[in-house]
Amino acid sequence: MKTMVLSVWRVLVLLICCFDLCSAVSERQSVVNVGALFTSNSAIGMSVGPAILSAIDDVNNDASILVNTNINLILLDTNCSGFLGTVEAMQLMGNNVVAALGPQSSGIAHVISHVSNELHIPLLSFATDPTLSSLQYPYFLRTTTSDYFQMQAVADLIQYFGWKELVAIFVDDDYGRNGVSVLGDALSKKRAKISYKAAFTPEASRSDIDNLLVRVNLLESRVYVVHVNPDSGLDIFSAAKRLGMMGKSYVWIATDWLPTLLDPSGTIDPEKADLLQGVIALRRYTPDSELKTRFTNSWRNMKNKRTLKFNSYALYAYDSVWLLARAIDAFLNQNGSIISFSDDPLLKDTKGSALHLTSLRIFDQGQKLLDILTATNFTGLTGEIRFDSDKNLIRPAFDILNIVGTGSRTLGYWSNYSVLSTVPPEKMYSKPINDTFNSSSSNNNQQQQLYSVVWPGETTVKPRGWVFPNNGRPLQIAVPYRVTYPDFVTKDKGPLGARGYCIDVFEAAVELLPYPVPHRYILYGDGKRNPSFGNLVNDVAQNKYDAAVGDVTITTNRTRIVDFTQPFMESGLVVVAAVKRIKSHPWSFLMPFTWQMWAVTGVFFLFVGSVVWILEHRMNTEFRGPPRKQLITVFWFSLSTMFFAHREKTVSTLGRLVLLLWLFVVLIINSSYTASLTSILTVQQLSSRIQGIDTLRSSSDPIGIQDGSFAYNYLINEMSIAESRLRVLKSQDEYVRALQLGPAAGGVAAIVDELPYVELFLSNTKCQFSTVGREFTKSGWGFAFQRDSPLAVDLSTAILQLSENGELQRINDKWLSREACTGQTNPIDDSRLSLKSFWGLFLICGIVCFIALTVFFCRICWQYSRYSSTPDEEVKEEERRQVDGVEESGRPAGRSSRLSGRMPSFKDLIDFVDKKEAEIKEILMRKEIPKRHQLGSSHSQGHST
Repeated sequence: MKTMVLSVWRVLVLLICCFDLCSAVSERQSVVNVGALFTSNSAIGMSVGPAILSAIDDVNNDASILVNTNINLILLDTNCSGFLGTVEAMQLMGNNVVAALGPQSSGIAHVISHVSNELHIPLLSFATDPTLSSLQYPYFLRTTTSDYFQMQAVADLIQYFGWKELVAIFVDDDYGRNGVSVLGDALSKKRAKISYKAAFTPEASRSDIDNLLVRVNLLESRVYVVHVNPDSGLDIFSAAKRLGMMGKSYVWIATDWLPTLLDPSGTIDPEKADLLQGVIALRRYTPDSELKTRFTNSWRNMKNKRTLKFNSYALYAYDSVWLLARAIDAFLNQNGSIISFSDDPLLKDTKGSALHLTSLRIFDQGQKLLDILTATNFTGLTGEIRFDSDKNLIRPAFDILNIVGTGSRTLGYWSNYSVLSTVPPEKMYSKPINDTFNSSSSNNNQQQQLYSVVWPGETTVKPRGWVFPNNGRPLQIAVPYRVTYPDFVTKDKGPLGARGYCIDVFEAAVELLPYPVPHRYILYGDGKRNPSFGNLVNDVAQNKYDAAVGDVTITTNRTRIVDFTQPFMESGLVVVAAVKRIKSHPWSFLMPFTWQMWAVTGVFFLFVGSVVWILEHRMNTEFRGPPRKQLITVFWFSLSTMFFAHREKTVSTLGRLVLLLWLFVVLIINSSYTASLTSILTVQQLSSRIQGIDTLRSSSDPIGIQDGSFAYNYLINEMSIAESRLRVLKSQDEYVRALQLGPAAGGVAAIVDELPYVELFLSNTKCQFSTVGREFTKSGWGFAFQRDSPLAVDLSTAILQLSENGELQRINDKWLSREACTGQTNPIDDSRLSLKSFWGLFLICGIVCFIALTVFFCRICWQYSRYSSTPDEEVKEEERRQVDGVEESGRPAGRSSRLSGRMPSFKDLIDFVDKKEAEIKEILMRKEIPKRHQLGSSHSQGHST
């Protein structure tokens, strides 16, 4: 009985507990608390507030989601205060909310994200600060596009228009500082930079902003990127308008804060529009859809709305509510409708404190809800809602707007898929991905496009983007104080302080620029020896000077640290050596050909003569006769073809073919010989044992180098020439003395220097020396500027204009016009014609001769086979007839006799070949007659039978 009573009690207790649990579950399932935190009277808050309330109503009235469960929205206002916003956020977290919408402020988001991490409450925020990353704040989920992508879009705009520097104007808080920092990183990939960061406090007064823009206006850059809060952004443009900074030559780019401020008003107020003419702005892109159209139509009927229209944040806020509703619905279905909170053991109320920290409780299922949120995928007002591995919305995109009149026009779109394009991003997703998102190549501009822009000052001409600063400081230009070759550049007592060819070129180029370039020349060097041009370029790279004007050689290493203009003088390293003149001698007529060429030519003369004799011997009486006569004929015919003086006529087809080709070969050889011999006998020949840089490298002789020249390091590092062999020469007199002494007497074997210097040196020494070999480097002289200097580009265009209009040549004639030395060492061996120039002709001639002989001997063999089958009686008669004919001609009778009844021998074949062609044909014709008679009698007998 006692056991039964205990069992009944246990059942009753279990039923009571189950009833209490079911009641608790049913109670928690019916209402879910969700928080919202934003500034209601801000430009963003006035669009976000009505959108969130409308979305909550739509979710609670939708029977397909959160069945028997309503979302209870707890809405708090941050009142545009970081401190109050943080307090309100802490109060919101104490209301057992499963998630929070907001805040819009990046500063508040940084603080509240730490609380969200501790309490495991997902934070669906509209803060765009790119440093709010998922690694530091795992419960922070940004439901709008990060400023990381917006700054990438700004950097692509800067690259598209070809600017290299800009000034960033931003509010000095987390939102402004971190956004500009990301912009600097994005620009560095495009070889651009932020030249000045102009920051102001969120509470900056009108005078503070005026002072800031006055400092900005003194800078070189005229491209301004404004990244501020919507509520204070127009103060920047109002001050710029007052200071005359909204006219031509200025470029203003505003981030998405400007459309956020202007979109809710529909059309821009005329007063505001007057401040913003020509401004380029970015707006978060949302594709047109039926859902977006319905929301736009319903906005008119929304309660508590304070604007006629809304900005893009309203769409993101609406989608954020539906994202959270879908996640909570999936969470309740998967988790058995259990939502629980537990106390944080680290939070304890201090005695006498009114903070009540114990009200902040941990959401036990927060991680699970967060996982569902990041895995949710649906299509909302802003397009596809889906997160990548970094918890960023996929497919970020922006509209590129141009403020014109009282509205804005769309220039194009930016997305991380297609970068800049006039085609909406959703239409580009079906095409192959554009790899230029992470590329810094300037060729990307060819793949991107935007519509034309109306710039400030109502002009469609793209501003240059920079001017010379209005701080009264001219360009500090370093000029090498040369000792050798002062014609190029050196000190002058005139107002410029420098003179020379390079100075005149620079001044002429500056005059072609459409703007003034105040500059001052600063001599670089002590005037006792040439300065180091490498150190000069390094000083420009280290901002000690704005530019270097002079005979600065463009080299690979230098282009890595400075920007050069278009070369205004071609240059290259050459070798100068002492030479001796070669006099003519009695055997000069043999010099045009090498000995190999002479040998092969002589062999071919005899070979072709022999081939022609073989082909003509049987049918041409001029090639017949006694052996001695025939041998003389071969030699005479062969050599006479050299002068086209051969008297013998060719009658055979093969002989004529061979002779025709050979005469063509002889014509080429004769012409080449004549030209080469003429050059040798009439042109002055110079000789030096140094034939060029290769022979100089292989020797151990000293080499002269101009003081300060880049050739010193080039020969050591690139040509692997020992430094101990190099001799630094400080004047042209040292050049002459070193070359005249030679290596044996303490001088140098040769001097390695740039071609312009060498030409001037040879002219000044009346061509006493000469260059040997060819230029072994190709380079040029240019003006050096600091990296990314826009002046380098404009001056390059001006230098090209100087070259085209002849002004560059005129300046060259003024300073460098001297008697040119055309004599260059021309060793006889180099000017001789070798076999490699004619082996093709000899090869063709040999092949034709071989083919002709092959055809000839095949024909001989065929005739001999027919001739050897002649009957004995006919042979005897033929031999008798030939003997008679030979005796009459005085030749021995036995020479052509042929014994019948024995096999043909090689001697018989030679005798046959020696016969005339007409005789062979006559024998073969007589041989055919008996065969025809025999064939005719056989036919007659057959008919009679």
